[in-house]
Amino acid sequence: MNPLLTFLLLSILKVAVVLVIFLTAVAYTVLLERKVVGRIQNRWGPSRVGPFGLFQPLADGIKLFLKEDLMPTGVDRFLYLLAPMIALVAALLSIAVVPFGGGQTYKGVEIFDIADLNIGLLIILGITSIGVYGIALAGWSSNNKYSLLGSLRATAQVISYELALGLSLVGVVMRAGSLRLRDIVAVQSVHGMASWNVFGGFQFVAFFIYLMAAYAETNRAPFDLPEAETELTGGYHTEYSSMKFAMFFMAEYGNMIIVACVATLLFFGGATSPFGHLIPAFGGAIVQAILPVLWFVAKVLAFLFLYIWVRGTLPRFRYDQLMGFGWKFLLPLAIANIIVTSLVLAIHG
Repeated sequence: MNPLLTFLLLSILKVAVVLVIFLTAVAYTVLLERKVVGRIQNRWGPSRVGPFGLFQPLADGIKLFLKEDLMPTGVDRFLYLLAPMIALVAALLSIAVVPFGGGQTYKGVEIFDIADLNIGLLIILGITSIGVYGIALAGWSSNNKYSLLGSLRATAQVISYELALGLSLVGVVMRAGSLRLRDIVAVQSVHGMASWNVFGGFQFVAFFIYLMAAYAETNRAPFDLPEAETELTGGYHTEYSSMKFAMFFMAEYGNMIIVACVATLLFFGGATSPFGHLIPAFGGAIVQAILPVLWFVAKVLAFLFLYIWVRGTLPRFRYDQLMGFGWKFLLPLAIANIIVTSLVLAIHG
């Protein structure tokens, strides 16, 4: 078969498989959150639809699809419809550059990522930054004061925390000497946990900054000021219903998964084993291909659990506290981390 045709067919197959798995993961992340928050609040959570409530995401999807699709009067129709599409597409595109397994190839095509780019980290940061345009347009086009206030909060929040988030990753990039995600993972793969950036790379301060900024970037508690049900009804998606609301919902949880994937890649060794080369390889080629994927998924799930745990335990910030924390604490701390990391690398280099 023509190599170009083989590459094209395998790429289409990878995109389809990853998209299905990603959207399924989004649905079950919602279920995971409802179950975990339920236990934190000493209740069961969803338990009626299917065994242990496992079919609840399917029931929710059918319900949202069958809801009446309302179009309020006075909205800017084009931007009102475009906004949820921008938010969802930005969330879906980011997964394309995430390497979620080892470097196995089939007929010269890498199996466990869609696109292996030299500037993969920059691509993710750029695409995730575009997602806020969907929120901003949703608030403005809805012709609703609560929606507008929510979108303005989201915009200010992203601007405030994007800088700290980007600077927190500079130390990781300096240590790897590359913006390619596989190179960053490779630096952390030799001695297992001792090589991970968060431990052996002494980037635990950078991880703390990334974690706080990621909560703010994805509008999650305790930084969920753009939605703030007690103040703004529903924030930027107050006027949305049916599948348009579901698209915002999917975008939010999709961004959570992307943030968890990036944290795993940059600070926790990606798909590599936490034991490094201490435990010799075992099993056949299939086991050696599947095992890194399982490590990657386990790390992402642990990060998502932390995400949900924080939501269930911490109260929402006041808006002035939110801004002060970003500009007066995280930003100077990120700059200090870059300076210290540069000195350490210069001394040991």
